[in-house]
Amino acid sequence: MKRLRERRLRMDLRERPELLLAPAVFVVTMLAWEFAVPAFGIDDYVLPRPSQIYDALRAQLADPLFWGHLKVTVLESLYGFLLGVAAALVLGTAISQVRLIERTFMPYVVAFQTVPKVALAPLFVVWFGFGMTSKVVMAAVISFFPVLVNVIEGLRSADADRIQMLTVFGAGRFQVFRMVRLPSALPFIFAGLDIGIVFSILGAVVGEFIGAKEGLGYLLLQTNYNFDIAGMFAVLVVLSVLGLIAHFIIRFAQKRIVFWAEENRAIGA
Repeated sequence: MKRLRERRLRMDLRERPELLLAPAVFVVTMLAWEFAVPAFGIDDYVLPRPSQIYDALRAQLADPLFWGHLKVTVLESLYGFLLGVAAALVLGTAISQVRLIERTFMPYVVAFQTVPKVALAPLFVVWFGFGMTSKVVMAAVISFFPVLVNVIEGLRSADADRIQMLTVFGAGRFQVFRMVRLPSALPFIFAGLDIGIVFSILGAVVGEFIGAKEGLGYLLLQTNYNFDIAGMFAVLVVLSVLGLIAHFIIRFAQKRIVFWAEENRAIGA
């Protein structure tokens, strides 16, 4: 039994070498970082060692206030992501299916897309206040565009021959949409969701930078004011883990829902 497990493990490593390479790169990088900082005489307040970042992270995880900040950022990101996705699905479907709507609204969408989304954060704080609403709107705006573009391109990527065949057999517009366009668009939509969920976290944190009383962005500013560089890195680690978890959730859902489709390249924001 033990030999069988070892044989399976060796086969997995041959077929998927990244299972070994990914943790190896992480370990080598952390060790090099740990010993390079004192070797080059870099002060800890400029670039803390991984061991110091780990200690700061443990201290934060043991603090109940930290979990309150984490909860706020997660909720802001989630609400903003859901709002942005809902708007992108509705508008993207309308633009891709109705030529008049495309000609009417697409120029405004393109013009608004060229505006740096981060620059809108102070305006949202003025409009919606320092509470959660301004962060949710910021997260929604940033996550909206990658989903919108992928929805439009996905719905337009449907096979014309299949659409023509269904039309010949008397299928209506909604039937064509449900049986051909939507299944063809799902891989694109999930690619957009994968980008959008990460962007929503970015949007929430940027909003907290501009004006907030809680959240990981607010905590990041506090550690900066206190020259707690190790604490700043610890918060960045948490944000990275949060983004990875969100990414894997979307990927897991994609493999379960769109299991028949090959991976498509996402169209970025």
